[in-house]
Amino acid sequence: MGYYVIGFRDADISKLALVGGKGANLGELSGIEEIEVPDGFCITTEAYKIITENNLEFNDLLSQLSHAKADDRGIINEISAKIRAVVETVPVPEAVAEEVACYLSKFDKNTAFAVRSSATAEDLPTASFAGQQDTYLNVIGNTAILKHISKCWASLFTDRAVTYRIQNGFDHRKVQLAVVVQQMVFPHASGILFTADPVNGNRKILSVDAGFGLGEAMVSGLVNADNYKVRDGNIIDKKVPAKKLAVYALKDGGTEEQRIEPELQHDQVLTDKQILRLNTIGRMIEEHFNSPQDIEWCIANDTFYIVQSRPITTLYPVPEINDGENHVFISVGHQQMMTDAMRPLGLSLWQLTAARPMYKAGGRLFVDVADSLASATGRAALLKAMGQHDPLIKDAVTTLIDRGDFVKMLPEEEPDSTKNKKVATWAQPPQVANDPAIAAELIRSSQSSLETLKQTIQAKSETDLFDFILEDLQEMRKELFAPQSIAAIMAGMNATLWINEKMQEWLGEKNAADILSQSVANNITSEMGLELLDVADVIRPYPEVINYLQQAKDDFFNGLAILNGGQESLVAINSYLDKYGMHCAGEIDVTQARWMEKPVTLIPIILNNIKNFEPGAGKQKFEMGLQAALRKEQGLIEQLMQLPDGEQKAEETKQQIGLIRNFAGYREYPKYSIVCRLWVYKQALLKQAEPLMQAGIIHKKEDVYYLSFEEFRGVVSTGKLDYKLILQRKIEHALHEKLNPPRVITSDGEIISGKYNREDFPVGAMVGLAVSAGVIEGRARVILNMENAELEEGDILITTFTDPSWTPLFVSIKGLVTEVGGLMTHGAVIAREYGLPAVVGVEDATKLIKDGQRIRVNGTDGFVEIL
Repeated sequence: MGYYVIGFRDADISKLALVGGKGANLGELSGIEEIEVPDGFCITTEAYKIITENNLEFNDLLSQLSHAKADDRGIINEISAKIRAVVETVPVPEAVAEEVACYLSKFDKNTAFAVRSSATAEDLPTASFAGQQDTYLNVIGNTAILKHISKCWASLFTDRAVTYRIQNGFDHRKVQLAVVVQQMVFPHASGILFTADPVNGNRKILSVDAGFGLGEAMVSGLVNADNYKVRDGNIIDKKVPAKKLAVYALKDGGTEEQRIEPELQHDQVLTDKQILRLNTIGRMIEEHFNSPQDIEWCIANDTFYIVQSRPITTLYPVPEINDGENHVFISVGHQQMMTDAMRPLGLSLWQLTAARPMYKAGGRLFVDVADSLASATGRAALLKAMGQHDPLIKDAVTTLIDRGDFVKMLPEEEPDSTKNKKVATWAQPPQVANDPAIAAELIRSSQSSLETLKQTIQAKSETDLFDFILEDLQEMRKELFAPQSIAAIMAGMNATLWINEKMQEWLGEKNAADILSQSVANNITSEMGLELLDVADVIRPYPEVINYLQQAKDDFFNGLAILNGGQESLVAINSYLDKYGMHCAGEIDVTQARWMEKPVTLIPIILNNIKNFEPGAGKQKFEMGLQAALRKEQGLIEQLMQLPDGEQKAEETKQQIGLIRNFAGYREYPKYSIVCRLWVYKQALLKQAEPLMQAGIIHKKEDVYYLSFEEFRGVVSTGKLDYKLILQRKIEHALHEKLNPPRVITSDGEIISGKYNREDFPVGAMVGLAVSAGVIEGRARVILNMENAELEEGDILITTFTDPSWTPLFVSIKGLVTEVGGLMTHGAVIAREYGLPAVVGVEDATKLIKDGQRIRVNGTDGFVEIL
């Protein structure tokens, strides 16, 4: 083994920094006895360093490039071209050339090689960098190989490679380049093998793309490829398109395109026997690397050669239950209106609040509903619940049921069986009297419990604190899932569904409950939005304070008190924070910064309210909603009285409207109660982080966010922590943030997508779920972060999801469109309360609708049009 050149047999994953991702993986493959890997060697990163480290022109250009952003295409193009020219003109150092010549002397002088780039940030579990650097085929002779090694070094600075690094946060200086020189195989056919279905993620399905000749033509999209799918050793699907072109190697070097004879164009590239042999090879490689692989292969003289294997980085991780059973996982985040990745402390605390076990995957939580789907009762109740929470989850689960190959129905058991009791979480709760005092008493009891918690937790520290929180979580769960509380929530929800169904049947009126839901009692979330209008009223008379807040930074409180009106403004903001400061975007994750911790988040919204509203707007908005609801009730009753059995229909309707007015607002309270408790826990837990920081066990308090609740307790108990764990978790979290969580995923890793089974919308419209009636036209404001909310009167908010923390924005907008949501999720409830036309569950709305476009939102029929 030389200093600048390492043979495949001496390379493995431990030498990643020397031979790059491709070289390390080829070294690993060469060590698997049953796998044929064409021989070759790697020119190490030490050789690359010689030509770059002390090259002043190169380093000057690199400094210029480090300031470029991903969308600075002109700058990237210009500087990258100069860097490539510098690298290609520097001769390969003599010591490197000698070692390359020494290795090449082991081969016949006419041997052809593939020369490939192998970056240290390439073919990793977290980033593939596939196709970012260059590959050269059929290179013959020392001089040509040295020239192409230089070309590979230069290809680290193609426009696409530079842009990819900027987008993925890789430092140009820290990415080194090795080069792989591998003996060419002149194959009959070649292709790519995925050991998991690359489209839907199913880990049980192996997918093969195969084409005649060299694989590069297929990778670059020049030619059609056969596709075969294998499951459990059986070929389950074949697609054999017409193949008109193939790319072959030329005898003296280089490649050429050749037309395939017409009689061969429809031939299957691989025989069934070969497909199954490739399946065995693929599973063997997957087992070696312990993760699904994207494998490049070729076949010559009926022998398969593996020329590359890398992890498939695009697959969503599977929630972990390794018991061999079939499981169906549905996303908790899509029901909680929070699909962002969570840190370990946030995940574990939310798991502890749940009524059912929750499983982690990709920084999100999932619930296994296989037990519910196994019985007719559970299945019906689950589908009904999902129809209200998220119709796309319902459709995905229905698709899986209808397929009949994964979810099996168990024989129905006796009504008192354990199985049916377990399923009852989805079923009907007990009935509740139509009495407004019930919700008020539930709220009073919850507030009393919260005050007791705040007092008692003060005296707890070290491991006693963790034990106390676990006990308190049990109390909280009892309160949340108390029959009376569940019954109150369901009373409002069921009355809403009843009104919508019966008014359409009896009067032909769609979504009648939406107006009846405006300005209901006890809605803590809508009150939060209106009370921020009251804060704006306090600040409005003071121009000096308004000017100051327009430049507000994180520490804005410090300079506020000395201004004219500053003291009054401080009191108003602080009293608002006392009541609502535990909220924030993504509030189910305790590690997210609360408004109390980062009050500057609210300033743009307060300033919007001052600009867009007159004094007293909060009370006025509530009163307008109340009057609209009363008029609606009166109108419905009058119409019903004209019908046959009108008196009875009117009486039943009054009862249901009473349930909406008494209980629809309470629907928001339990979530508020959880978030209040999480804030109390968070403050106490961060106090336990301080001594750990002082002892040097962690570097800053927030490091504990990357430990689970139990791990944090363990560190407090033992005073020991390997800090590498924190660093590893931070890398994992950054990776999780880039993943797009599925609504439904099976234990095979298959992602099941749902769709709206409707065709009653205009051509070109984006379909979603109608959750708040009315039609509105206006300017689309695509806002992904609350702090960037610049709103004008009449704007329509477009975002991924809205949890309660977004409510203060709702007072300024005229309509709402979200990518996630259902009839009874928070955004929908508040949109109805405020009388905003709203459509939720519009897939990719934030990408399809551009900021500033004029759009029409139809909240009655559930679609959005770009005008």
